[in-house]
Amino acid sequence: MIWSRTCGRDDGPLLVMLHGLGATAEVYADACALLPSRWPGGWLVVDLPGHGRSAWDAPYTFRSHADAVLDVLPPSREVVVVGHSMGGVVALELATDPRVRGVVAFGVKVSWPPSDVAGAERVAARPVQVFATRDEAVGRYLRLAGLSDLVSPDSSSVAPGVVAVDDGWRVAQDQATFGVGVPDMTGLLAGARCPVVLARGEHDVMVSDADLAALVPDPVTLPGLGHNAHVEGPGAVLGLVDRLPAG
Repeated sequence: MIWSRTCGRDDGPLLVMLHGLGATAEVYADACALLPSRWPGGWLVVDLPGHGRSAWDAPYTFRSHADAVLDVLPPSREVVVVGHSMGGVVALELATDPRVRGVVAFGVKVSWPPSDVAGAERVAARPVQVFATRDEAVGRYLRLAGLSDLVSPDSSSVAPGVVAVDDGWRVAQDQATFGVGVPDMTGLLAGARCPVVLARGEHDVMVSDADLAALVPDPVTLPGLGHNAHVEGPGAVLGLVDRLPAG
């Protein structure tokens, strides 16, 4: 049901990197370029259900996303999961699996006022929007993924984010993915069977230091970075993995 790509060694730990709402696996392209000299095993990126090259499969939940990821994990390999925003919640859902020895979740929205919940539900209910040109669809994809100021519309990394249809172009994302719900962060952290690192970019307006400090005693703030810290500073995000205890 989901598109995935595995690189690096066939042995050693597997680093799984999960994107946020609206994005695709390509947001980790620069991080992947750093891994040959930084990671002792292999790495895996996916397009979560309803995103990019993966199939649409509504209704969407954090748990159903996690189950889709589990389907592409090798049965007997040690795994570390890094997740951004929505992908960070999915990573925490995976923290109950015995293969997972550590989780890094960054940029996860913790505070959900009713207006934000209602807004997400409205977006989820919107019909598919078809654009006359690819450029328009790319612009919409970059806005949905929060990448408008970070990724050029001409970048090859945007290709999986849009799809040609009979009468034009649309974003590859299923609008229904916005209905994924509100995460139970306290419950997810209580149920984790492995060490967890929670982090945010210093300039991330979607989550505050206080939000994270209410959940864990030692959250990490990444200086100078915003919500899409893995795009702005991929090395800093990979450095969060080093904070996990050695396997």
